[in-house]
Amino acid sequence: MSRPSDRTVGLFGALAIGVGAIVGGGILALAGVAFSKTGPSALIAFSLNGAVALLTALSFAELSALFPHSGGTYAFAKRVLSVRTAFTVGWTVYFASIAAGVLYAVGFAEFAAIPLRELVLVVFGSLPTFLEERTFTVALALAAIALYAFGLSRSSGGGGSWATIGKIAVFAVIIVAGLITLLGIPPAAVGRKLTPFFTGGAGGLVAAMGFTFIAFQGFDLIAAAAGEIKAPAKTIPRAMLLSLAIALAVYLPLLLVIATVGTPEGRSVAELGRTFPETVVAVASETFMGRAGFWLVVTAAILSMLSALQANLFAASRIAMAMARDRTLPRSLGRRNARGLPATAVLVSAGVLALILLVLADVATAGATASLIFLITFTLAHATGALARLRTGDRPLPFRTPLFPAVPLLGGVACAALAIFQGIVVPIAGIIILLWIALGTGIYLWLFAHDARAADALAEAQDPFLVQLRGRRPLVLAPINNPANAKAMATVANALTPPGPGRVLLLNIVTDLKGEEKGALENSQAVLRSSLAASFDLGLYPEALTTVSETPWREIGRVAREHDCESLLLGLSDLEDDEIREQINGLISRVRSDVVVLRVTPGWQLSDVGRVLIPIRGRSDQEVLRTRLLGNLTRTATPEVTYLRVVPTSTTGASLARARRSLAQLTEDRNLGMAHAEVVPSDDPLGEITTRAAEHDLMILGLRRYRRQRKMIGTFVKGIASETDPNCTMILISQRR
Repeated sequence: MSRPSDRTVGLFGALAIGVGAIVGGGILALAGVAFSKTGPSALIAFSLNGAVALLTALSFAELSALFPHSGGTYAFAKRVLSVRTAFTVGWTVYFASIAAGVLYAVGFAEFAAIPLRELVLVVFGSLPTFLEERTFTVALALAAIALYAFGLSRSSGGGGSWATIGKIAVFAVIIVAGLITLLGIPPAAVGRKLTPFFTGGAGGLVAAMGFTFIAFQGFDLIAAAAGEIKAPAKTIPRAMLLSLAIALAVYLPLLLVIATVGTPEGRSVAELGRTFPETVVAVASETFMGRAGFWLVVTAAILSMLSALQANLFAASRIAMAMARDRTLPRSLGRRNARGLPATAVLVSAGVLALILLVLADVATAGATASLIFLITFTLAHATGALARLRTGDRPLPFRTPLFPAVPLLGGVACAALAIFQGIVVPIAGIIILLWIALGTGIYLWLFAHDARAADALAEAQDPFLVQLRGRRPLVLAPINNPANAKAMATVANALTPPGPGRVLLLNIVTDLKGEEKGALENSQAVLRSSLAASFDLGLYPEALTTVSETPWREIGRVAREHDCESLLLGLSDLEDDEIREQINGLISRVRSDVVVLRVTPGWQLSDVGRVLIPIRGRSDQEVLRTRLLGNLTRTATPEVTYLRVVPTSTTGASLARARRSLAQLTEDRNLGMAHAEVVPSDDPLGEITTRAAEHDLMILGLRRYRRQRKMIGTFVKGIASETDPNCTMILISQRR
């Protein structure tokens, strides 16, 4: 969650991010391709792409205003989809920004080398060999990356605004000069230049759209910095729409000038595009402005590449920071320096960018890959926006996409169609994406899945709206046969599921089927009435169910499976009874739900809990369930939480220090307010835990769930249950595998 002090970027800064990324590199590199495919109707291709980009920007604007946090498409997926899906989205979008950064760094180097070589040639009369080699352009590209890495670690703007302003000014000069020249040409001559208008037919127009849509990518980078933008609900939509408006205000007049006064007599613009696919803008400008036009385009190209490099490096670092805060990337990437900036994420992203630049043999393929990723994520953004709108219900939205659901539907279909086209034309791009996702999935499952799921559980517990956005209705099943424990059971059940989307089902099982049916049913109704009344007194409104079965333990399992319960809460007073423990062990092995066993004394209430003890053994497989329970508990109260780990007295100093660091890190990660960690050397863990339990109101103990038939509640847990002070309520938790 972003603090007000983190928001330092205003409308101008947000606009600089969008315009810096959009305007320049795309039109300079792709105008020739567009003209070669469809001729003068490249104007139509860019206009249609602008319309698709506008639809996409509207979906991005609504999502960014609703979730004004850094991360862009990753942040949207994190809140509307699952944490694993969000990691995949963030991992791929991060790669897309890095790949785009490589292209712009190399593009800058190639254009910057032109005036440098000219200068050396004028001064010395000849060119040294190294100025003609790739090593020289790579060095220039690395220098640009280093420059912006330094700038972005010291300022949110990173010094990119001057390049954005400069390139817009240069483009304005070229366009004005071209339009003045155009006004001096007879209309008939202009008509001949624009005839035939569709040189490639409908197929050529679609092909031009597919190749050039990436020229409008960049407004989405504003969403990647949403956590640092002031008044995001107003600023982000304005910045996105203004960025696209400025892009179209540059692209369309420039294309018109190229197709008319920039095309020499006797040649068509389609032919010019085929002959000079990468430099058509420079060639056309030289036609009506002389050599000055050529150098203006070179200047515009240098400034465009620099501003786009800055914008993509900025976006990549913010995506990495957002993912690190959610524990889907190393936590160090989420830290801010004394200036409040994610300097580590900036430097690491710059390092990754430089590494890919050094080893990547085909930068064109990297560009196609980045383009395909952006189109896929734009499609996903439309779908995510539609889901978010449908799941928010009547909740007021800071910014609403007009003409819903037509906008996300049309925009999503258009982006998906362009993505399919890109995948067919450049199949290697799809292969690279699949390999990158496979690599990321392996890294996620190996290194980050455990902590990411726990952090996500805490986020859901502390923000129930998140559960609603994901379309989940988690159900807690609470079998009740003792009215005296009804209030305690109801409060703990509601602590296991978020209010609003979460539900609680109170279950009473009638077991006496031999001649006492009426009395048994009356007793069952009395139990449910008492349980519901206790819940209503607390402002809780659970559902109720009565069933009939001679085998209550199996019936509990059947109901849990049939209703697809996320959690199962059992209230028991005697955990020392061997038969009860065996029944619980059997139930845990049969159900797919999380299982929580509550041992409570009469009159106990969750609101009375002031101190919580959590014995833990290193990396716990109960962490997600425990974090969800604690997160719901601390949403309405602030108990003091103690994480306790007991290690043998023979543990060496280094191992003891590692254990303390690990537990302290766990406490910091969970961010539960009044929480601290203790590592105690002792050869009597049972005695140490039971002694400390006497000082606390609640103890939460994990039960490991095994794949094979093994006892979850064994001798150690039995010993804790028998030795623990009866005034300390125990909660045993067993997380589903």
